[in-house]
Amino acid sequence: MDPKITCVAPTRSTVGEGAVWDDRENVLWWVDIPAGIVYRYDPATGENRAHQVGEPVGCPALREAGGMVLATKSGFWFWDPETGAKTAIHDPEAHLPENRFNDGTTDGQGRFWAGTMKDGGDPQARGTFYRLDPDLTVTAWRGGIWTTNGLAFSPDGKTMYHSDSNARVRTIYACDYDRETGTPGAVQVFRDTNGLPGRPDGGTVDAEGCYWQAGIEGWQLYRYSPEGAVILTVDMPIEKPSKPMFGGEKLDVLYVTSLGVPDDPKQPEAGSLFSVEGLGMRGVPQTRFAG
Repeated sequence: MDPKITCVAPTRSTVGEGAVWDDRENVLWWVDIPAGIVYRYDPATGENRAHQVGEPVGCPALREAGGMVLATKSGFWFWDPETGAKTAIHDPEAHLPENRFNDGTTDGQGRFWAGTMKDGGDPQARGTFYRLDPDLTVTAWRGGIWTTNGLAFSPDGKTMYHSDSNARVRTIYACDYDRETGTPGAVQVFRDTNGLPGRPDGGTVDAEGCYWQAGIEGWQLYRYSPEGAVILTVDMPIEKPSKPMFGGEKLDVLYVTSLGVPDDPKQPEAGSLFSVEGLGMRGVPQTRFAG
């Protein structure tokens, strides 16, 4: 296998993250977290349009009713990219002003999961994963996380993946998932990434049920079997890949966001969006938020 890796949007963002593929418009949405920018990348034209949302934004999700739902510094919001209008849903951590939302995704029933983390300063284990239901209720699930990351669901929706990226932990977890109630089961270690060059950052799954991890600070992506074994490593031209997401009309292109590394001649495109083609595998469609 000789995948073709291309920098498709040379933004050199500070913290590129949050990639989600829109299979109706065939575009990729992604963010620069601290800049408060949501990007819309169109592979057909090469346009990467920037939308400013006015505050740090961790991750977006498409919404069945139109527009998007965002997990930001100040909680969950509905957002219309055409007009820029924002409507507040709920801020579950108004009492923690140093926290912000980070990684997130939807489950197969249209619930939106997202996790928080302390934003800047000395790291602390004060992140929590939250579930936003279609009726707009918010439920806290698992707290005490340093850096919430890696949220993804197996193609059958019965397994939930998540991770803690912090160097003290650098572990990916898995748990059984009740699709009817949106309730995770007992947490199990899926993969301790000590021994791999990259710590676990954003994740996604492919149609064969394998989990993909961005190996931040390791210059690599990893594909895991459902049992947690590394079965494929993809070398990247950037040190800090941050979120993989399958896209393209056939869901056979892997898009990868990244973190910026200023003034490093070895990776002048760090912080940009990349495509990886020729992997010979496909992703799964991303369910829209049902609320």
